[in-house]
Amino acid sequence: MITIVIASYQYGHLAAHCIESILAQSMPPHKILFVDDGARDCQHLESLYPEIEYILRPKNIGTVKNFQDMLSRIKTEYVMFIGADNWLRSDAIELLSEAKTDIVTYDIVVTGELKDEILLRVPGQTKRYQGDYYWDRLQQHHGSMLYRTSLGQSIGYKKRYEDGKHPQEDWNLWDKMLEQGASVSSINEGLLYYRRHRENFLKYEFTDEEHLEVNKEKVQEIIPLE
Repeated sequence: MITIVIASYQYGHLAAHCIESILAQSMPPHKILFVDDGARDCQHLESLYPEIEYILRPKNIGTVKNFQDMLSRIKTEYVMFIGADNWLRSDAIELLSEAKTDIVTYDIVVTGELKDEILLRVPGQTKRYQGDYYWDRLQQHHGSMLYRTSLGQSIGYKKRYEDGKHPQEDWNLWDKMLEQGASVSSINEGLLYYRRHRENFLKYEFTDEEHLEVNKEKVQEIIPLE
């Protein structure tokens, strides 16, 4: 059984798309939890999608405390967090429901107005794909990995890694699970659509010169996905 946690902070204008991508799954998850961490822009969703459980925080408590609190509420065998600005392919849960390992990773399709930023964030790791970018995450971390709840709860979202630009508390969780001997499997399919847009909570600071390089040259250097 899988619980999906949809996490939002100033993504109220995009969240319905994420919710509907999960409600439309070929095999629905056991439970869907939606949390707004104090942005107070998601109240309208309760009447639109009453079958979901909501936690609408009156004040922002920050990513680490927010994720830790949500993880503590999970009772299913597996859990997956997804940003409310992203969405899942319609067969994602069906494929993930076959999980037998502690962690299951899968590939990402990077999309959205600012998708070209990925070329500078992870140079050489993506390929052009149907107008977007395909990011192979074979046996590698990402924030919406599926993982065994009991293992995650034994570690928790209690620490951040700082890479100089933004926090990655989920990367710390990944590393600690591996240190405890977690088994990992991967699905070589692009199941998560990762949207880069104007209101992204995680910002990547690039110079005007770097943006110009992306817009003019970098896109042409990407090898098309076969």
